[in-house]
Amino acid sequence: MSENSSRDGSAILDVQNVHKTYSHPTQPIEVLRGASLAAKRGETVAILGPSGSGKSTMLSLLAGLDKPTSGVISLVGEDLARLSEEKLARFRAKNLGIIFQQFHLMNNLTATENVSLPLEIARNPDAVAKARRALEDVGLGHRQQHFPHQLSGGECQRVAIARALVVEPPVLLADEPSGNLDTKTGTQVMKMLFDLAKNKGTTLILVTHNEDLAGWCNRKLHLAEGRLQQ
Repeated sequence: MSENSSRDGSAILDVQNVHKTYSHPTQPIEVLRGASLAAKRGETVAILGPSGSGKSTMLSLLAGLDKPTSGVISLVGEDLARLSEEKLARFRAKNLGIIFQQFHLMNNLTATENVSLPLEIARNPDAVAKARRALEDVGLGHRQQHFPHQLSGGECQRVAIARALVVEPPVLLADEPSGNLDTKTGTQVMKMLFDLAKNKGTTLILVTHNEDLAGWCNRKLHLAEGRLQQ
């Protein structure tokens, strides 16, 4: 059975027949071979696959950080490939939250400053107040002025979650978000992530190799031979 359960007008994320090929001195490397995916608002979708299957490539394409060789990726009705770099950056800041395995926090900024950064870039006048509320949401109201090196791994990932959700994006992309955490902490952080996404009506696309974690999602898709399969 193929890729998508929900290809209809209500899809907030719509990926149609995407191919991605990288040039190579000997022969081209075809990573994606007609991958398709549709996700509705508020839906949670896991993308599973072994190392080297193309999960990171897929996530980069969904985030607009790379462009497909062919095919269409549409987010909130906007074809990402048609946007200029400047418009794409603004569009991404407003419509996408991204959580990485490595946290990617700014070491010289406090928790509040890290979370407020996307709002500051968007020139939101309430950036600091919203960042503080977002940290309260992830249980870190008491750690607002701490720097990343003063926080545990689980706390750093919660700061990253707050930063990704503070702009209230319709779509959240998560790349192995519990991969650097111990099992207990990872479970706690992921439960928090799913609860927040549900409460905010956010569509969550979770890239993982963890079958148990993928089971928390509404749907599981497996990336194999360059395609997404149910």
